[in-house]
Amino acid sequence: MPDISIVVPVYKEEANIRPFLARVEAVFGRMGKSYEVIFALDPSPDRTEEIILEEINRNPNVKLMVFSRRFGQPAATMAGILGCSGDTCVVIDVDLQDQPELIEQMYAKLGEGYEVVYAKRRSRKGETLIKRIIAHAGYSLINKFSDVQIPRNTGDFRIMTRRVIEELRQLNETHGFLRGLVAYVGFKQAFIEYDRDERYAGKGNYNRLTGSLKIGLNGLISFSSQPLFIMSIGGFILAGLSFLLGAWYVIQKLIGFELTPGLPTTVLVVSFFAGVQLLGLGLIGEYVGRIYDEVKRRPMYIIDKKTNFD
Repeated sequence: MPDISIVVPVYKEEANIRPFLARVEAVFGRMGKSYEVIFALDPSPDRTEEIILEEINRNPNVKLMVFSRRFGQPAATMAGILGCSGDTCVVIDVDLQDQPELIEQMYAKLGEGYEVVYAKRRSRKGETLIKRIIAHAGYSLINKFSDVQIPRNTGDFRIMTRRVIEELRQLNETHGFLRGLVAYVGFKQAFIEYDRDERYAGKGNYNRLTGSLKIGLNGLISFSSQPLFIMSIGGFILAGLSFLLGAWYVIQKLIGFELTPGLPTTVLVVSFFAGVQLLGLGLIGEYVGRIYDEVKRRPMYIIDKKTNFD
């Protein structure tokens, strides 16, 4: 049983595998700890799998699990976490935006009695202003309405103990928002701050705009029912305003005022309420869709093959 398991979700990352392993091996050479590196691979059209297999022949601490199809990064991450055998587990991306050298500092922090140590971004190199705005707004909304507080400016880069891993195993959710699940599990948690680097090579697999929106929406919907309550309050307020507007027209009619021709007003009001209704239906649809996914009880991932596992 290794001291530390490193879980690395990968998809189309052939240029980053070897540089990543070189830095990881240097870190553990200094730390003197036993380790395993688990690559959780969504089937890639490039040479990612071939390169990982070559590295397994060179370094027996490297392992590989390949899924039957592309299930996405959250599912791949959870598969690696639940399949690791270490006393502790590190989740990190392979693109070297999160520096492997921080693992030593994070592991030392665990020794102070913490169960989770996550890395908090002090700066974000290589990210557009739009993405930074979306990230800031997303964390603000999630923490304002969520039932659990999710640390700001964090990703999945963190280290956790076996105790936390086993608690995560009990959470049978198909939408695996890891930073939210770890916050939900609780226990004593701490953070270290760092400056995030640019990608070493290649392009990210998330859409720069919709990818961040999807992650933020998943975090908000998965950990709070407050948006439904807000829509109910909004509907009540709008219904009240509509009643007052109708009463005002009745009063005008009774006292003999000639009503202003109201075609523009009618079009504006109908369009506004139609938009509000569609927004409410879309929000309800997000919750219903997640309920539908959960009651089907389909597995979060299906593993096609494993290499170098006992």
